Amino acid sequence: MLRALEEQLKKSSMPTKESALPGRTTPLPISGIHAVNHASFLSPMESNEAEVILAMGCFWGAERKFWNTPGVLVTSVGYIGGFTENPTYEEVCSGQTGHTEAVAVRFDTNQTTLEAILKVFWENHDPTQGMRQGNDIGSQYRSAIFLKKPEDLAIAEATKASYQKQLLASGHGMITTEIEPLSTYYFAEEYHQQYLHKNPNGYCGLGGTGISCPIGLGA
Repeated sequence: MLRALEEQLKKSSMPTKESALPGRTTPLPISGIHAVNHASFLSPMESNEAEVILAMGCFWGAERKFWNTPGVLVTSVGYIGGFTENPTYEEVCSGQTGHTEAVAVRFDTNQTTLEAILKVFWENHDPTQGMRQGNDIGSQYRSAIFLKKPEDLAIAEATKASYQKQLLASGHGMITTEIEPLSTYYFAEEYHQQYLHKNPNGYCGLGGTGISCPIGLGA
C-alpha cells in the first residue's frame, strides 16, 4: 500500500532536467501516414494551415475527438513538455520524462479557427485536475497547450480566462492547464497513432465538465 502510494506520488511529480531519463538520439520509427484519412502528418504546412499541440489526458480518445472535428486536416499523437529525448511510451508512463501525452492538431485556417479548436479542447476534458485526468494519474496526463506564435499564445490565454469564469460560476475549481511556447514534440510509437481507429473497442477516458466554453475573446 505504501509502495503503491510512493509510486503514484513519483508519477505525479515533475522530474528535473538532471533527474529525467536520458532517452535516445534516434527518433522512434513511424510511417507518418494517418490511418483514417491517409494524409501525411510529416509534410510541411501550407500557408493556409496552422497547428496546435494539445494535452488533455490519454491521447487515444483525444486524437479521435480531433480527427472528427470540422476543419482539422490531420492529427498525430506524441510526447511534449519534458526533458527526455525521443522517449518511449513506457518511459513517459514512468513519470520520469516530464512529458505529457499530446495530440498535434493541424487545421485549415480557411475552415476553422484556433478559438474553435480550443473550444473542443476545453469542453472535452477537465482542465482543473492537475497531474491527472479522471482515473488516469500521473504527470503524463496533465492538461497543456503548446503554440508557436506569441499571438496564438495570447488567444489561448484569453480562452482560458473566459472558460475559467464559466467553471467558477458552475462551482468548479481553478484551471491547471499549462499554456507554453512550442517545445520539441516527439512522435509516439506507430501503434499509438490513431489507436482507436485501429482498436475500436480500446480504452477512451475522454470526458469533460459539461460546461460550455464560449467562443470569442470578449466572452
